[in-house]
Amino acid sequence: MTRRAASTAFMVVMSALWVTPILFALYVALRPISETNKYGYVSLPHTLTLSNFADAWAQSDMWKFFLNSVWVTVPAVLVTLFLASTAAYVLSRLSFKFNVALLILFTAGNLLPQQVIITPLYRIYLALGIYNSYLGLIVINVAFQLGFCVFVLSNYMKTLPAGIDEAALIDGASLWTRYWRLTMPLCRPALAALATLLTTWIYNDFFWAITLISTGDRRPITSALANLQGQFVSNQNLIAAAALIAAMPTLIVYVLLQKQFIAGLSLGSSKG
Repeated sequence: MTRRAASTAFMVVMSALWVTPILFALYVALRPISETNKYGYVSLPHTLTLSNFADAWAQSDMWKFFLNSVWVTVPAVLVTLFLASTAAYVLSRLSFKFNVALLILFTAGNLLPQQVIITPLYRIYLALGIYNSYLGLIVINVAFQLGFCVFVLSNYMKTLPAGIDEAALIDGASLWTRYWRLTMPLCRPALAALATLLTTWIYNDFFWAITLISTGDRRPITSALANLQGQFVSNQNLIAAAALIAAMPTLIVYVLLQKQFIAGLSLGSSKG
């Protein structure tokens, strides 16, 4: 009983610590800048307004940067899931000499810091002509997210009954048929969970966006928030409102895929 109470108290405290910055950002976004300058950020509100949200949307042309994020996030997520699922199927369903070594190689790719490769990557992108393009952002996001997805999907596919694949093989099903028509439908919970995570990670990417995109109008929404930053004076109320607006798509994705996300996590932890 004491252990359960301690666990509950710990989860309540951690939830409060997690939610507090979001609530404070919302509080700052709802206050006029004049009131904040007069009373400070930590003070009881005298006036609450939605004008900061309207101003942030209008002054930064956020709808353009939302589209930029869509052009990068959607293809990157789809390509990553497709490539990761094909690689995971081969590594988990086919037995050959180097499958364990390849899985370790995919996993080790997640340990490579982004900053280490920025100089050679910049030169490669210039040589290939994909610097300052959506394609360049898509390629690097796919490359860095692929290893984690292969690791998760390969472990998930190993929990699926091997008899299904063997029976299809006896019936003459091709490798593609066994992958696409048998294995992939069974991996929907895991794919939904990964799609939610990938959408959040790629959409919220800031490092690659400011490094590989030099034209301000092509940058995704996260890096475009810097347009609201003044050289000498910063309207943090406006920036807080813009940040909350920018966070809405990932919240919507999570709400829409919540059941599949939770199912993917629970199934992956219970089988094995």
